[in-house]
Amino acid sequence: MSENATPARRRLFDQAWLLMMLPPLFWSSNAVLGRAVSGEVPPVGLAFWRWTLGMLLVLPFAWRHLRHDARALAAQWPVVLLLSALGIAVFNTFLYVGLHTTTALNAVMMQSSMPVLIVLMSLALFGDRVTPLQGVGIAVSLAGALTLIARGDPAVLIGLQLAAGDLWVLAAVLGYAAYTALLRRRPTVHGLSFIAVTFAGGAAMLLPFYLWESVGGNPMPITPTALGAVAYVALFPSIAAYLCFNRAVALVGANTAGMCIHLMPVFGSILAILFLGEQPHLYHAAGIGLIAAGILLATRRAKT
Repeated sequence: MSENATPARRRLFDQAWLLMMLPPLFWSSNAVLGRAVSGEVPPVGLAFWRWTLGMLLVLPFAWRHLRHDARALAAQWPVVLLLSALGIAVFNTFLYVGLHTTTALNAVMMQSSMPVLIVLMSLALFGDRVTPLQGVGIAVSLAGALTLIARGDPAVLIGLQLAAGDLWVLAAVLGYAAYTALLRRRPTVHGLSFIAVTFAGGAAMLLPFYLWESVGGNPMPITPTALGAVAYVALFPSIAAYLCFNRAVALVGANTAGMCIHLMPVFGSILAILFLGEQPHLYHAAGIGLIAAGILLATRRAKT
């Protein structure tokens, strides 16, 4: 956060609860949108233009910070490139590819496992230990996510069948878990500088694959649906979500911030009730309550 920010903005950007709630809201809508347009919008094209437009939109606001942060970014270019690959190029592209051939239920379930994978990545890469209370919080939160995914019926989980796209989604989840764990190695630069550079790096990595997809007979259509999808995912699941999530990791650590992923089934259920006409059930309240309790446990521990 810039030292020149007003006190009100600084306080807002220090609210871990708010910062942890917004990314899963935007990311759950991203998954719903990606599935909805999968028959019209090619996956690599959607990812490429998402990051390209996101970079162009944030660049005017990031430019003065980039000039100040250029030396720090250049000094740690291997880390910046790795984070660009894992969090930008890999995650959403693999997710969009997977959503063409897997169900939304399977995709959401695998994304809900991300907090556990982040803990394991942090343990493997940095030797981070999980406190007993944090472990209980993760378990309770995961139980809430599974309650929502299974709609209160364990038989749904027992009978779950994997599709070909599940491997793409699993690879996407693993990539973002590694990105989250490695965020502690990011250069100490302004948040806008960081996302501008990583967005640009991710888009550059996707460019040859986008050209290959287009030449191969699946070009990006110029339609209201495609343009609207690109605009939405560039603004909210990209710029807004990444700014909030990266800041949350800086405030409370990767393991605790990663637990916000468990909120995706919560917001997915709410969006379905509001926009798809689905009826609320008791398992919605049970799942949301468990997730809230789990995050509260881990967050309280992170502050002590």
